[in-house]
Amino acid sequence: METTNHPPKALKGAIVSITAYLILSILKVFFGYLYESEAVLADGFNNTTDIIASVAVYIGIRVATLPRDAEHKYGHAKMETISALIASLIMIGVGIFVFFNSLSNLIGGEYTEPNPLAAVVAFVSALVMFGVYRFNLNLAKKTKSLALKAAAKDNLADAMISVGATLGVLFAYFQLSWMDTVLAIVIAGMIIRTAIQIFLDATHQLSDGFPPHLVESYEETIEQFERVKEVREIKGRHLGNHVMLDVTIAVDGDLTVDAAHELCDDIERKLDEQHAVDSVHIHIEPI
Repeated sequence: METTNHPPKALKGAIVSITAYLILSILKVFFGYLYESEAVLADGFNNTTDIIASVAVYIGIRVATLPRDAEHKYGHAKMETISALIASLIMIGVGIFVFFNSLSNLIGGEYTEPNPLAAVVAFVSALVMFGVYRFNLNLAKKTKSLALKAAAKDNLADAMISVGATLGVLFAYFQLSWMDTVLAIVIAGMIIRTAIQIFLDATHQLSDGFPPHLVESYEETIEQFERVKEVREIKGRHLGNHVMLDVTIAVDGDLTVDAAHELCDDIERKLDEQHAVDSVHIHIEPI
């Protein structure tokens, strides 16, 4: 069966992320400096890299929808996963920078007492990013876009990071100014943790890793067909937001070519209806 792409919907999520990050990064970097909050400032720098990561996701989704050509017989769908990988590396870089910068300030005792108004900026940012997270998560489920799912994870992490920045400013307001710097370090750790998870997911898919439980569910579906005497092998992999299967089944040796072809069509249709598997290659062997 042929694969199909749904680029416009997935691209909306990337555009929403880019717009939100652009506005919030400007506000948080500005007010982070103005109100002398390291946590808000770290959050703002995180959002500036999120802009680059979201642009990478946008480009990846756009390239993934290009038609097949002579050198890409399977299309360009893996560019979505590659864009998620690039985004994770950018996030790791900024997380390491914020971590060591804040740690240096904490060890040297170079922390300030931020203006309480910085907490308002951080809290509003948290609300905005949680809204973006819900939007992108729902869109990722509808489009099955792996890159958009990674972007949604980043959105949620950013929302939690902004909550941490809010708490950092409030702690400082109660004469615990060092907590602002401590939470900046925690924020950096959250950035790195999320980035590593996205990196591992992307590399797992690029190396054709596939969940065993999905293979088992596909096998159960195929075994429901009376003419299938044995499911001998199922190999699965992701191609962007598509699932591709190679299936080997055994049937009676006297089954006609027409009947075998009809059986393959029925199996492909059932896998698509029940599991949204849109590309299946079936090899038939005699029992």
